[in-house]
Amino acid sequence: MDIGVPKEIKNNEYRVGLIPSGVRMLVSAGHKVFVQKMAGEGIGVSDEDYARAGGEIVDNAKETYAKADMIIKVKEPLSEEYDLIREGQILFTYLHLAPAPELTEALLKCKCIGVAYETVQAENGALPLLKPMSEVAGRAATQIGAYYLGKAQGGLGMIVGGVPGVERAKVVILGGGVVGTNAAKIGVGLKGEVYIIDVNAERLAYLDDIFGSDIHTVMSNPDQVYEHVTSADLVIGAVLVPGKKAPWIVTRSMVSDMKPGSVIVDVAIDQGGCCETSKATSHDDPIYIIDDVVHYAVTNIPGNYAKTSTYALTNVTMPYVLEIANKGVRKALKEDRTLARGLNVCGGCVTYPAVAEAMKCECVGISEALGRLG
Repeated sequence: MDIGVPKEIKNNEYRVGLIPSGVRMLVSAGHKVFVQKMAGEGIGVSDEDYARAGGEIVDNAKETYAKADMIIKVKEPLSEEYDLIREGQILFTYLHLAPAPELTEALLKCKCIGVAYETVQAENGALPLLKPMSEVAGRAATQIGAYYLGKAQGGLGMIVGGVPGVERAKVVILGGGVVGTNAAKIGVGLKGEVYIIDVNAERLAYLDDIFGSDIHTVMSNPDQVYEHVTSADLVIGAVLVPGKKAPWIVTRSMVSDMKPGSVIVDVAIDQGGCCETSKATSHDDPIYIIDDVVHYAVTNIPGNYAKTSTYALTNVTMPYVLEIANKGVRKALKEDRTLARGLNVCGGCVTYPAVAEAMKCECVGISEALGRLG
């Protein structure tokens, strides 16, 4: 199989879809890998590194897409990439289609095979290709929130851990999954007063076991969410419903009742955000203020920690990349149910229920969708 690795073009996105060791593994298995010029510069990997691993360096994205049967990326295609994707081409990347109708329509129009990292799901519900980026984003979210609590950044002027004789910041984390757990680890490390709110009693019990008295666990309901959000100094949105648009947990009226100078870091923004006032921002312009509350809603937080993120991501994606390349996409999807759950669009059809629900269209079975390919 011919595999393409384009350079990412999202704002301040420095990650890359494959590292040289991955290229070497694919080439050793008999595949060709085309790497766009300077694709790895954001993580300190040169074109020469890819060439030594057996990759072929190509000049631009157009050539990379044209040569490849499968494109390996990190972030979803942007509008300038839509016309480069062709029918039957495999696109293996984060897609986050539920809150992105324009992108979804573009992928349906070109009739590609879109396998989304974030919906590759094991039988036990685990999301193996989302987990490492959720770990990075969760840990980063607390650090980011701590920075924006600074007065010069629009915040309250607080250090998360306080100092002797001065209160600590109240850090409220909405969601106790991978993002929330990792946000809590940093919050505890910074000596904040950490609260985790979740709807799952078993998850809260687990978090209580691992953190003990270092955190407070709270069962989610409207009254509890209101009480803790409006009294928080830092709120971290870590809500995830796999493949679906994130529900609004923090309403517009709650934001109005929050402390002036408090901070919201909405990690759920990739799936539309869990705060009603959230709107996607970029690393170039990461914040905005509503009712004196600082909002941070960058859609590619791990992109700012590109080296850590790229290596963590490729550790988990490479087995699936090899599986698709070695078996072909049809056989790989048929034999691997975990991978099959990652298929979101194929042959002009939506194949993932949550995306179909968001798009208000039919959800087509995988076999039927593959059969519609030319």
